[in-house]
Amino acid sequence: MTKPDQSPFIHEIRVTWGDCDPAKIAYTARLPWFALDAINAWWEDHLGGDGWFQMELDRNMGTPFVHMSLDFTSPVTPRHRLMCQVDPLKLGTTSITFRVIGRQDGVDCFTGRFVCVFTQADTFTKRPAPQEIVDIVTPLLVSPDAG
Repeated sequence: MTKPDQSPFIHEIRVTWGDCDPAKIAYTARLPWFALDAINAWWEDHLGGDGWFQMELDRNMGTPFVHMSLDFTSPVTPRHRLMCQVDPLKLGTTSITFRVIGRQDGVDCFTGRFVCVFTQADTFTKRPAPQEIVDIVTPLLVSPDAG
């Protein structure tokens, strides 16, 4: 589980007028996009700049999603930056589960759970998590109850 001195990974997103609907809040469909952008930033931060694009092409490792869920608690607007906290919750033999908590001005707006499986990209076949990923992710796992 996360060590007490470890800071959570936070990805900042600038929500703009173009992200919003006539109700003056972010389009519902933008929220998964924001969360996926934050997960990609998490990978980049932890793999030395390699996000999904580089993982797929340079490492021959895919991580397609097999589950996504979002719970909404407060509207997202352009008024404040959207701060997306990304936490790895579980690392299975062939999958990884992330939680993303989106906050604006200190208020939780949404919480999502995202499960990916590891694949060999060129054959699109399931594979175990590479040891490099296990070594990076294991010390960063957090309890689902931690916020």
